[in-house]
Amino acid sequence: MSKILLVDDDKSIVELVKINLEIQGHEIVIANDAITGIALAKQEIPDLIILDLMMPEVDGFTACQRIRQDEKTENIPILMLTALSRTDDKVSGFNAGADDYLTKPFELPELYVRVRALLRRAGKATTVMSLPEILHIGELTLIPESREVKIKDNLVRLTPIEFEVIHCLMQHHGQTVTTSKLLEEVWGYSPDDDVDTIRVHIRHLRTRIEAFTKKYIKTVYGGGYQLIPEGFSDKSEQQEAPPG
Repeated sequence: MSKILLVDDDKSIVELVKINLEIQGHEIVIANDAITGIALAKQEIPDLIILDLMMPEVDGFTACQRIRQDEKTENIPILMLTALSRTDDKVSGFNAGADDYLTKPFELPELYVRVRALLRRAGKATTVMSLPEILHIGELTLIPESREVKIKDNLVRLTPIEFEVIHCLMQHHGQTVTTSKLLEEVWGYSPDDDVDTIRVHIRHLRTRIEAFTKKYIKTVYGGGYQLIPEGFSDKSEQQEAPPG
């Protein structure tokens, strides 16, 4: 049984999600405002947090940032569940630290898929970290046990999502990994219209890696992304990849 913290001030949504996720076998903890949600996250250490964005006093973006800033809760998967559907809102959600983003109104089967995918990925990350495998490409060394990437003599701690993305790219280094394949392997689903999810996390990874070395993650126009073992120059960079 997984423990899920649901943070939402809409009582009808809370009732709908709570009943149906309990039927799926999950234990649901409720918070009707962001401040209570932050406190319960630290107290309960749930397996997953479902977080609304539009709440009084403290919004979901701020709550997500505070959860990510606390070492006790920084690695808990967060699914944002909100009526805000613009691309800018999704990007802001991912920048705040969300792992996934589902807009209201939503179909219950879609919610189940997202919840299962996030719980599966969290469990997969634990399994991967127990393995002795260390991937080494160029100046990058991925260390699963500590979920870090070593860049020259610098150790950079990754989030679970960042770890999964770079792990996938390193396993297929030199090959184009499509956005659909990344979504399927990392998040567990492959919708055609959710490339913003990939773009934000790729941008975060590039920022972390390029602080210490040359560019390694290349955008392949119309295809996806490549991790280039020898790195590449700015001139070889392409535009952001469209869905594919």
